[in-house]
Parts: sequence; structure tokens; C-alpha cells
Amino acid sequence: MEDMPYADWLGFARESWSRYGMPSTVVDLGCGTGSLSIPLAKSGFHVYGIDLSSDMLSVARSKWDETPQQAIRPRSGTIRWLQQDMRDWELAEPVDTVLSFCDCLNYLTEEADIEAAFRATHRALKEGGSFLFDMHPPSQLIRYAAEQPFVLDERDIAYIWTCDFEEARCQIEHNLTIFAKERDSRFYRFEETHRQRAYDPDWIVSALRRAGFRTVDRYADFELKPAREDSERLFFAAIK
Repeated sequence: MEDMPYADWLGFARESWSRYGMPSTVVDLGCGTGSLSIPLAKSGFHVYGIDLSSDMLSVARSKWDETPQQAIRPRSGTIRWLQQDMRDWELAEPVDTVLSFCDCLNYLTEEADIEAAFRATHRALKEGGSFLFDMHPPSQLIRYAAEQPFVLDERDIAYIWTCDFEEARCQIEHNLTIFAKERDSRFYRFEETHRQRAYDPDWIVSALRRAGFRTVDRYADFELKPAREDSERLFFAAIK
């Protein structure tokens, strides 16, 4: 994940907030190891980092605990880490904005799960609050299937990444075999499987409106500009 464009996601969020309203409280839904939550908190936001994985949250907590206090804006910038499912997450008080970047929502492979996540997010937002997220469109999963396999071969880590694509559901299974060098200088093999599904963008907009969002705007590839046929990421801004 070291090459992931975290700065671009943060830039998109800030540009969106300049249009839809600057928040104080932010939910990072599907926060992973905190690569977006921590910079947001360091910038002075009050952040809730929510993820289903206890392992991811453990790493995120460690990264935050190791952050020098002088790097955090005085009397501001907090994080609360919560283990919850994005399909039915909740907080005690409503928040200003919810972010879900790095194609987190593509990991929900049933339409009912997407709609549940949208409803939960709508309930958690203040009136006028914003929900900003990105998703891979169907064309991107098709590209993954056509261009695989992917290979990485570096000094301390290597992987082989193959894909199986189910056209009828526009669902892809990423299978990774990873060889990682550990502290004892030996290489260990482990495997991961990631399943993602892409949805028709018009259906996503309709699902957001059914969840109660009054305004839904579509963008692409980290810019507040319309999507093109070759766009790799679709971005949505939904306002309660």
C-alpha cells in the first residue's frame, strides 16, 4: 500500500469541503491502519476511525500512539478507534462528514449491503452533512481481469497476484501469494484473497437517494470533474 495516493484522497476531501462545508467531526469509514485518519487528526479534526478488522485497528492505534505530540495541532486533533461493521455502524452523536476512500465500498458484494451502509451513514450525519467516497467502476474491474497477473519482486518482499472475474455479477476475486522477509531473515509465504464488486454508477446514485440523501454529485479520479469512460475511480459526494 506504500504507493497508494493518500495525499490525493486528502486533497479531494479538502476540495470537496470547500464546496460542501468544512467539518469539525470526521468519520473515516473503513479506516484500515489509519493512513487517512491520522493526517486528518494532525490537521485538527476530531476523527472516528471505524473498521471491521481488529488487526488493522491495532496497527492504527500503534501508529497514532507513536505520533509526536508536537505534530498535532494544540488543543485539537483527536481520534477514537472503533471496531464496527460499515453496514450497521453508529455513534452516540451525529457527525459533520463521513469519508470512505480506497474503494472500501467495493468490498460489499451484495446490493443489500451497500444500501445498508448508505442508510447507516445517513443516520449518523448531521443535517447538511456530507458523505464522500470512491468506488471502482465496472470498467476498472474488467481492466484488472484483462491485465493480470501482476508481479512484484523486491529485496524484502515479492508477490504474485492473479484475478478471477465473474462477468454476470461484475465481481472479481484477487488472489495474492506473498513472500515477505521477516526479522529472522527468512522469507515466509502467506496468502490473501480479496473480493470486490462494481456497481452501475446510476444504481449507486439511486441507492443514495433511497437512503435519504437529498443531493448526490459524481466526480472521478480525485478531481471535482465529471467521469470519463476511462476513469479508474468514481467519487461521490452525497449531502444529507
